[in-house]
Amino acid sequence: MEISVRHVRKEFDRYPALHDVSLDIRSGELIALLGPSGSGKTTLLRLIAGLEFPTEGQIFFGADDASDKSVQERNVGFVFQHYALFRHMTVADNIGFGLSVRPKGTRPAKGEIRRRALELLDLIQLPGLENRFPRQLSGGQRQRVALARALAIEPRVLLLDEPFGALDAKVRKDLRRWLRELHDKTGHTTIFVTHDQEEALELADRVVVMSQGRIEQVGIADDIYDRPATPFVFSFIGESSTLPVTVTNGQVLFDGSALGLDASEPDGPARLFVRPHDLEIVGTGEGAISGEVVVVRRAGPVRLVEIEAGRARTRLEIEVAADDDSHLTGTIHVRPKRWKLFPGAG
Repeated sequence: MEISVRHVRKEFDRYPALHDVSLDIRSGELIALLGPSGSGKTTLLRLIAGLEFPTEGQIFFGADDASDKSVQERNVGFVFQHYALFRHMTVADNIGFGLSVRPKGTRPAKGEIRRRALELLDLIQLPGLENRFPRQLSGGQRQRVALARALAIEPRVLLLDEPFGALDAKVRKDLRRWLRELHDKTGHTTIFVTHDQEEALELADRVVVMSQGRIEQVGIADDIYDRPATPFVFSFIGESSTLPVTVTNGQVLFDGSALGLDASEPDGPARLFVRPHDLEIVGTGEGAISGEVVVVRRAGPVRLVEIEAGRARTRLEIEVAADDDSHLTGTIHVRPKRWKLFPGAG
């Protein structure tokens, strides 16, 4: 099912939560809505679901304008962060609930609902648990049951709101891998909300990065990480440092000294963004940034070195191999191998 969000604005008590948002989602695509709290990602998901309605704009399911249609009319499956399972019902009854409450004319027979529940338990890799109650399941198992319940109604679109947010890191990672495999098997158009960038980049076909009610960038993981379109995306995705610089006649200057970097941006103040692994330690020389080491810490297979550079003592973080503990005191010199310039002082 293709989904098209066209120039949607959403206000709550005159407060704008979304500003002129447009987004096209292809049939069978797995899309992540990624952003910090208050970015509008959950509001956008609820608008697609039919739990909220746009103040302005339209939402299409295929060629059908669904802007004013209810959740039931849109036929979406929804999975919440906190499972929302019925505690008094067995696993099988939870999964079959959406089918059992359908109008009599479209409601399957009890035996068919049971068969469908058992089939979905096999799909989510929890066979034999149909007679257990939610309290007898782990958090990861409950979330799988919640997903099976959403799939039972054979939705046109599957929507997940922070589906793994209540789980510990190890379970989250296992379920991410499992969800991707499940999506590839079922082929549902799937949209999930997350604030976890690793989750979004690992799982999604495309990532929609949001901030302050607007879409900053839409793209595959490589585009989002390697070719960020805005300063927000660069600073939000992955680790990065920002250096206040000046562009003069196509050259980048820091504290009045040329860094040996060519720039196509207009003359004036700019911000140079660089990731820790794209800064290399060098000897003194033209274009090097000098800074005093203030922190060295171990982070798994690497060491992270923080320096303070320039008159403003701007902090830069450098990533080096864990066994490279030489020359990591006093003043060191670094040079960016890859970087991104954005005009303006910020």
